[in-house]
Amino acid sequence: MSTLRVGLRCDAGPRRGVGHLVRCLALAEEFLARGADVTVFGTVERLDWATAELAARGIPLLPGPDSAAELVEAARRHHLDVLVLDSYELDPAGAGALRAAGVYTLAIIDGDSRGQVADLYLDQNFGAELPDPGAEAGLGAGAGLPGRLLAGSGYALLRDTVISARPPVAPPATAVGRPRVLAFFGGTDAVGAAPVLTRVLVATGHPMDLTVIVGRPEIEAEVEDVTPGRGQIIRPVPPTTSLPALITEADLVVSAAGTSTWELCCLGAPTALVCVVDNQRESYTRVVRHGLAAGLGELPELTAGGVAGRAARATAARTLHGLLSSPQRRTTLATRAWSTVDGQGRARVVDAVFDAVRAAAVTG
Repeated sequence: MSTLRVGLRCDAGPRRGVGHLVRCLALAEEFLARGADVTVFGTVERLDWATAELAARGIPLLPGPDSAAELVEAARRHHLDVLVLDSYELDPAGAGALRAAGVYTLAIIDGDSRGQVADLYLDQNFGAELPDPGAEAGLGAGAGLPGRLLAGSGYALLRDTVISARPPVAPPATAVGRPRVLAFFGGTDAVGAAPVLTRVLVATGHPMDLTVIVGRPEIEAEVEDVTPGRGQIIRPVPPTTSLPALITEADLVVSAAGTSTWELCCLGAPTALVCVVDNQRESYTRVVRHGLAAGLGELPELTAGGVAGRAARATAARTLHGLLSSPQRRTTLATRAWSTVDGQGRARVVDAVFDAVRAAAVTG
């Protein structure tokens, strides 16, 4: 089999966040390790660290085609064998057009195929493989999808830096007077969650050494305006490639319920999650219900005014105080999370792609 030529179509930026790019980067690393030729197509806006991640791996970043015709033209121009589509914004007809042009197509989805007609679908969210009435009708068992569905956290896409930092066993929590807390909300914190949760953490009244990843200057300014309580230190830091190390060093992590959830699980981090956008709600609910992380509610509830907002923030602060003061609670979360995501998801996905492409070559 000749060298496989793989394209990954995704975007990242202050408004879109970086989740799509991060999981495509994880796939790219696996394809590169298997000897494939990899190119990313898309827009990466005002994220120097993200473009540096691609450059460090020798992955070209080219402008992203959007329409079905543009996707097919780009695939032909670059002689792609495989094109991975990871976007909520692309024309859904693109997947079917690529298939018709003989390009093997993988669509990464989050509970909604958006009508895409792909060869392979990936939904890496926990419990996605469980048939669920309602929002997942027709998706859980692959019903209604023309291609094969890889579903569940067994297919979570994780980068080299996360996999290499995974501890050999779930790390037990220890009693500490001033726990180390890490708070981050995506590569750009597009919805401004960091200042809100910093204030909720301060409201616990518990001593802590809090590191907050601030994705944008305006977020940093808001975090710096928060006055810590007695025994509390707040340290804003910019996005860093050392995030896995910060996660493994923390006694508690507070994060958005996005793609980083699977990184936190893989690393066995005791975690409290916030649902910051609507498309996280289903996964957030499942993860909290199964005890992989504690739930702090939804961001609009935590930012609301009046009695309802104060009650939501007080409830979240009580949850956080319970975690900060109980090593056993943190250990229970960490153990369940660590055992759920083993770090081999991307290998399973790439295995499926290679198997399908080889099979097509034989029958072709």
